[in-house]
Formats: sequence, structure tokens, C-alpha cells
Amino acid sequence: MKTLGKLQKVELRDYWADEAREFTPWLAKEENIEELSNTIGIDIEIEDTEVFIGNYKADIVGRDISNNQKIIIENQLEKSNHDHLGKIITYSSGIGASTIIWICNSITDEHRQAIDWLNENTIEEINFFALEIELWKIGESLPAPKFNIICRPNEWVKSTKEKGSSKELSGTKTLQLEYWNYLKDYFNQQRTFLSLRTPRAQHWYSIAVGRSKFHISLTVNTIHNRLGCELYMRGKNAKKYFSELKKDKESIEKEIGSELDWQELPDGQDSRIILYQDGDITNKNTWHDSTEWFKKYSELFYNSFSDRVKRVKI
Repeated sequence: MKTLGKLQKVELRDYWADEAREFTPWLAKEENIEELSNTIGIDIEIEDTEVFIGNYKADIVGRDISNNQKIIIENQLEKSNHDHLGKIITYSSGIGASTIIWICNSITDEHRQAIDWLNENTIEEINFFALEIELWKIGESLPAPKFNIICRPNEWVKSTKEKGSSKELSGTKTLQLEYWNYLKDYFNQQRTFLSLRTPRAQHWYSIAVGRSKFHISLTVNTIHNRLGCELYMRGKNAKKYFSELKKDKESIEKEIGSELDWQELPDGQDSRIILYQDGDITNKNTWHDSTEWFKKYSELFYNSFSDRVKRVKI
């Protein structure tokens, strides 16, 4: 007869004795931030830890790669308290963060109500998440983390509220949002292996590729009726990463099955490697064909670049 192991809960303080010296560095590692990103549906790129904002230190400052907005992550290996609630508001106002993530051992009912209230009464661009973290193991296995979302933005409430104000989306923005939602549904129906995030009303849709400072970006240009699938590199080392990848240009283009446009972008800091295709998203009759093209090449880009960007060293 087959037997199963029994899940055992591990106390957080038994594994991480100190928040600043142990838990924050652990969470800032790419594989752990990726787990958090998958849980809440936002591609988080870490910028720094223990960051001074005025006279106080934020645990983690990051960036949402889908819209380039700041993210604050505040950690608490105890039950939530008023002190940390005040900190997340202070830190987010200090750097203009659009996403605030509060991770605790447990969230009290009072603080759950406070975060829900903030989500209901702030503009659509400001989002608060409250999560509880648990550690579990089976027998003598290593502990495994589990993030549980306790509070998240209620996008429907915010969207309804915004439509009643002067900040209603333009026709182009509405079309972009509708198209990316269609694309996400299509990708999921076709059982893509890519990790998909919540679409935004903008001309690009970002997909994580497994390393910070890199992402796959799908773009739509409604002026020139052009689609794009690209690997985008940002940050002070982007040009060096670009040069290293270009050494493998022949193999990369063979794997993808097409010549690519290698844009070093010498006038700026970032670089991109892109493939273009004609496409007009204002014609909804073409949406199936264009999303099929995006799926094919985003998966080819991921398969070709994911291991390479993880290996490249500067």
C-alpha cells in the first residue's frame, strides 16, 4: 500500500532568526522573488535592500517591469502591527511607489480591514498587498515557503470608481487592455508554459525570462500597425549583456527561425533584440492570427534566451 508523508509546519523564527540579516536577503534572491511574483501576478525586479528613505530603512525596493513603477516590500516575521502599517505608507510616499507589499507571519483582522480600505479608497495606480508566509516540510525535507494572499487590490471597484471620474481610459488604451486580455486568454487556452501577468492599458505586455534586468516584451504599435516581440535589457550593464548575447547571434537566430533586429540603442542605457511583424489590432478580425504569432515567438524567445541570460556574466 502506498503511503504519504505528513506536512509539518516550521516556525518562521526557527529558520530565520533575524528579519534584516536573514529573511530579507533570502527573499531578495531571484528564485524567491520569482515565487512571490507568481503568487501576486506582478513581475518584480529587485533594486536594493535596506534602503534609506529619509531617516528610515525600507526592507526591499523593487520595480514592476510591466510599467516601470516602484515597489516597496516590507517584511515582518511576527503578527502585523501599527508600526509596520505606518512604515509601508511612509516608504511608499517617500519614493512614489505604486505597489506596496506587506509580508507577515499573520495579518490581524484590524490590519486586513485597513489594507482593504486603502485599496478601495486610493486611485487605481496604487495597489496594496498583504501576505502571510508559511514554512512547511515533510519528514526531514528542507522547509518550503508558501505565500498566502490575505489582501489584494479590488481592480473592479477601482475601475468602476475611475470611470466615474475624469480619468476614463482613452479609446486606444481601452483597445490595448482589451487586446492583452484576449491574448492572455488565448495563451492560457493553448496551455502556454509562460508565466502571464495581469494585463495593463499600455502598448506593451511583459513576460519574465528568469533574470532581473531582462524581460520579453510584446508590443503593439497602432500608428504604424506593427507588432514586436523582443528581449529587453535594462540597467547600467545592458550594453555589455547585449554584446555578450550578440556573440551567439547565429545560433540564436537559427533557434528562433528568423533574423532579428539587434538594437544596441547607443543613445540610451538600455538595449533590445526584436522581431517585427505587420499587425493592426484595431481590426479585431486579425486578433487570432496576431496572438498566434505572439505565442509562437514569445515561446521561441523564452526557450532561446532564458538559459543564456542566466549564464551571461559581466
